[in-house]
Amino acid sequence: MNLHEMWLDKLRNGTRQQNNVLLHEYYAKETEVYRQILANKDETFSGKADELGKKYGLKDYEVGAFVDGINTSLAEKVDVDNLEADTQLELKIVWRELYKNMLKAKADWLYNLPEWENFYTEQERHEITREFRYSQQAHSVKVGRNDPCPCGSGKKYKNCCGAE
Repeated sequence: MNLHEMWLDKLRNGTRQQNNVLLHEYYAKETEVYRQILANKDETFSGKADELGKKYGLKDYEVGAFVDGINTSLAEKVDVDNLEADTQLELKIVWRELYKNMLKAKADWLYNLPEWENFYTEQERHEITREFRYSQQAHSVKVGRNDPCPCGSGKKYKNCCGAE
């Protein structure tokens, strides 16, 4: 069983109370991992999964959870479905995406870490937050009669989907 599957298995088989404890403990560890990563932004985050787990104080299955969580913030995604203890990892973090993904997860305990000051000023973080919030808003586009049809046919809207 791979590391990510071990994490999911723990969550599936635990009671609500066990899962609350598990997640509370994991989030505390995750916060410390991010503190270390953000404090050492020039460091290369690479090694075998179990070695990285030991370095950052994570159990094997917690490495699976961490990699799954950070995966959308990496330049090169990790195949979490094949993540084993001896899998060689190189986590090339896209910092701006990481910040946005923390906003998306509503993880204020992570995006408010003081270590972010190593990357962005308060004004820059505010701008990233505004950019993120704007990207989450619904935007409607009104198509004019003589505009190209949004269906991609190449016809004018009035002669295609807008024909009455």
